[in-house]
Amino acid sequence: MAQAALATRPLVSVVTPFYNTAPYLAQCIESVLAQTYGEFEYILMDNCSTDSSEEIAEDYARRDPRIRLIRSSQFLSQLANYNHALAQISGVSKYCKMVQADDWIFPECLSCMVKTFEQSESIGLVSSYWLTDEENAVLGSGYPVGSPILSGRECAAWYLRTGIYIFGSQTTVMYRSSLVRCCETFYDVSLPVHADLEKCMEILKRWDFGFVYQVLSFTRRDNESVISKVLPLQSYDLVPYIITQRYAPVFFEAGEAASVKRKSKRKYYRALSRAALQLKGRAFWRYHSVGLKALSERETLDWPYLAAQMGVVLLWLISNPGRTMLRMMHYSKAPRRQSSNESTLAHATKPTRSISRSKVT
Repeated sequence: MAQAALATRPLVSVVTPFYNTAPYLAQCIESVLAQTYGEFEYILMDNCSTDSSEEIAEDYARRDPRIRLIRSSQFLSQLANYNHALAQISGVSKYCKMVQADDWIFPECLSCMVKTFEQSESIGLVSSYWLTDEENAVLGSGYPVGSPILSGRECAAWYLRTGIYIFGSQTTVMYRSSLVRCCETFYDVSLPVHADLEKCMEILKRWDFGFVYQVLSFTRRDNESVISKVLPLQSYDLVPYIITQRYAPVFFEAGEAASVKRKSKRKYYRALSRAALQLKGRAFWRYHSVGLKALSERETLDWPYLAAQMGVVLLWLISNPGRTMLRMMHYSKAPRRQSSNESTLAHATKPTRSISRSKVT
């Protein structure tokens, strides 16, 4: 009976796209091969690596028949490479797990996520707690205790109301494979800053959400990556603003949608006003001006509203001189340290080769 049960366990497609990640690739692959859940295929997609990554992948592929090493014929942007890799998954796999080449997963990851999925055919997306090399705290904390399954619309509305980020990066979540196969391109390559979060929200429009109350993945952020370029531009403020403005009307009635959008705009422009007072340069404002085009080609920075929010921030600084001095000392001595929510939102935006050397996989 036990053998029969094992034989019928669903197949999981695990996908690792990579480009020049030789220092981390072996650890990533080893973490997949160490899974307690053995019913998986493992697709390694080489995006024309020029270091020893291909040799590392070849060595593992020779030793384990579950591994398929595929070499791209031309260099692709990160999201295009991710889509190319996802397009290779088996037509019979039930679930799909991406593990980015410089990340790794804990041994129980596949088992726990499959177990959560198997509770209901209505679940399209599963997430969990995760760790990074820059945080001691468990990331993803704040998700409601005792709610391992939420309707997709309830989950999305909860995220939009609270701003608590529970989707991590591509390494954090698992998708239902049918949702991957039904798309010609899974991630929208025109949205490099927030394509994975956008995909989560799209899934939650029609599918339920599952959550595992365990740390199941590790996301590396100490290597040279897009994060080091994007964080000074405050992508962690731009991304939730775009998502809230776009999806509040989808998941709320008109009255609450308007309220959530107003709060989101106020929070975003307060952040921009502080940036203005720090005399951010042209690159900062160009980044946000271009980023807002994701909402509409006609979307621009609301300069009068920004000026009003700057007045509010200045008034607060003047009325709190002690705190103002402490903040000035803090900014003069060290770069801004993010909160857990900010760092994970920023990590959810890992764009392309032109910005990043080792995070482009």
